[in-house]
Amino acid sequence: MIELPVNIIAGCIVFAFIIFGLCILFMSNKNKQIAQYEFALAKLKRSFNELDEQAKLIVKTDLELNKAQEISDKRLNGLEALQKISRLISTTLDENEIFHRLDQAFLTDLDFERTLIFEFDNARQLHERISLGFSQEAIKFIMTNLENDFNLMGALREGHTYSSANCPDQRRESIVRIFDTGHFIISPILTQNGIIGIVFVGNLSNVSPVTEGDEELISILASQIGQSLENARLFEEVYRSSQALESKVQERTKQLQEALKEVQEISRTKSDFISAVSHELRTPLTSIKGYAAILMDGKLGEIPEKVRQRLGKINTHSDNLVGLINNLLDISRIESGRVEMNFGKCELLKVVDNVHDLLTPQMRDKSITFKNEVDSKIPTMQLDHSQIERVFINLVGNAIKFTPERGTISVKATMENNLVTCAVTDTGIGIPEEDIKRLFDEFYRVDNEINQNVKGTGLGLPLAKKIVEAHDGRMWVTSIVRQGTTFHFTLPVKTEEQIAQEKESREKGISHD
Repeated sequence: MIELPVNIIAGCIVFAFIIFGLCILFMSNKNKQIAQYEFALAKLKRSFNELDEQAKLIVKTDLELNKAQEISDKRLNGLEALQKISRLISTTLDENEIFHRLDQAFLTDLDFERTLIFEFDNARQLHERISLGFSQEAIKFIMTNLENDFNLMGALREGHTYSSANCPDQRRESIVRIFDTGHFIISPILTQNGIIGIVFVGNLSNVSPVTEGDEELISILASQIGQSLENARLFEEVYRSSQALESKVQERTKQLQEALKEVQEISRTKSDFISAVSHELRTPLTSIKGYAAILMDGKLGEIPEKVRQRLGKINTHSDNLVGLINNLLDISRIESGRVEMNFGKCELLKVVDNVHDLLTPQMRDKSITFKNEVDSKIPTMQLDHSQIERVFINLVGNAIKFTPERGTISVKATMENNLVTCAVTDTGIGIPEEDIKRLFDEFYRVDNEINQNVKGTGLGLPLAKKIVEAHDGRMWVTSIVRQGTTFHFTLPVKTEEQIAQEKESREKGISHD
């Protein structure tokens, strides 16, 4: 055995320890690196997990945004469709045309797989007006079961709208059973008179469930359908009423025209009769007055005083009868349009002064005070001077008859807006209200004590009224019993040109006739 030197052995041992130490140092460094790697790996894993969570959140948010966008787009499309439908159905007042336009709009724009619109008839029975996605057998089944579901119909009559997204379970089951549609909206069509129809829309698949926005949309649509139908029905009712009224008016107009023809014929016959009789009476009256005048003048010899008095009465009565005949003829001529007013310059203030001078003796006999209150600012008018003077003579003369002694008669005239209003007022006995409406009838005389003692024909007032109307004015009377009476009448202020134009128009009208 070879023995190695101690120093070699020691060197080997030292070398071995060095190698071992290096190995330990190497392993220690490796463990540190491994620990660092594990820490970094754990950190990386946490970061990855965080990124994964964020990615999932982003995906979820994106899905929710997409869903919200879909809902928003669907609601926007629904609102656009609602606006279009509303515009279509609000521009017609024909009920059938409303459903025709509604049918087209529903099938084109509303994104529902199934649609049904029912309408109640006058007997309160349901009738299908619009359908999509339902067979006729299904529609009959729906109508039968819907009418028999009193709870559901009662709720609809109260204005409730139901959808599969917001509906009590029992009510949902009932609607699903009747319509065989899982996702639905059902809404009543209401008017002021109650329910007149039902709108139903729905989808079969779970991919397109209805939302609260859809429910609100259909509810608004049903309300607008109800308003349009109510407008159409009201228009139809008004149209029928107007047609019936027009028919009645035409019938009544025809009757009035026939009656007017009869009245005109009677009036013409009366005028012709009056004219003929008047002319027949004038001839003998002229002879009577002539012979009476000859006798009174003594041309046939002297006559006794008593005979002269009788002849005077004959002459007076003849004059009265001639006046009556003249009044009758004037009324007849004015009514028939055969009397043309001779328009010319006329001052009302002077006319009233002339009438006062003419009737002063009669007023003096009864101590009656006369007041001329015609506004001096009234301009010269275009009137028939003699006829207007005749009106004032008749009215003032009439007032003298019925005004007691020491009474007052006033004539007033004012102008406003080219219209002169005249009033002849007395402090006489007045006229009862029941007699006023007949006061302008020919030959009518109020039944009172004064009339029984005062002679008259009952033609003065009708003649005065017709003369005023021939001047395009009107006459009326107000009176209080035992206080007095006022006769009012109006006269329009016209120029010579206006008078000429009106005359020309009348002549053209006569020539056309």
